[in-house]
Amino acid sequence: VQLVESGGGSVPVGGSLRLSCVSSVGYVFSSHCMGWFLQAPGKEREGVANIGTDGGTAYADTVKGRFTISKDSAKNTLYLQMSSLRPEDTATYYCAADKFVHLRNWSSGSWAFWGQGTQVTVS
Repeated sequence: VQLVESGGGSVPVGGSLRLSCVSSVGYVFSSHCMGWFLQAPGKEREGVANIGTDGGTAYADTVKGRFTISKDSAKNTLYLQMSSLRPEDTATYYCAADKFVHLRNWSSGSWAFWGQGTQVTVS
C-alpha cells in the first residue's frame, strides 16, 4: 500500500485548506481504517481524524468542528477539509492506513502504512 498526500500550503489564520491522500490500491478503503496525523517540528506525531470502513469518524478534540475527514472509494482518495485554521495547526500532515486499529486509536505506532507528508503553514 502506497499513500501519497497533496494539498498542503501556506494559508492565513482563519483560512481553509483541503488535503488529499491517494492510495495505490483501492481495497484499503473497504478494509482499513484510515486517518490523518500531524507532526510539528520537535514534537510527536499526533492523531487528527480517523475514518472507519463503515464511514464512521473520530476527531481529536483540538480539531472538532473545524476539520472534516472523508473518503471517496471510487477515486481511492482520502480527504481532510480544514477550516478556521490556527497557527498551532502548522505541521506536516500525514495520512495513514491500518487494517486492525480501532477508530479512536491515536497512537502513530499502531498504524502500518504512511504517506510521505504534506506541509501546512498557517500564519
